[in-house]
Amino acid sequence: MPSFSEKVYAIVEKIPKGKVLTYKEVAKKAGRPNAARAVGNILHKNHNPKIPCHRVIRSDGKLGGYNKGANKKREILKSEGFIA
Repeated sequence: MPSFSEKVYAIVEKIPKGKVLTYKEVAKKAGRPNAARAVGNILHKNHNPKIPCHRVIRSDGKLGGYNKGANKKREILKSEGFIA
């Protein structure tokens, strides 16, 4: 049975370019609807370029954190066609 982290990575890996999910949506899809903060912590530790962590945002529409910096997250999302 996959760990919660593995489930989170599998969900985030499938987010298409130009689309985003919220931390809460990822948590819900991974089977733990109240674990949005845990999702953020998991993604902050990720350095695998195949997992597009930048495509996960806060429920209030703000971008949230990113392990390469908020400006980089904004820049990547903009280049993918998502304007926040």
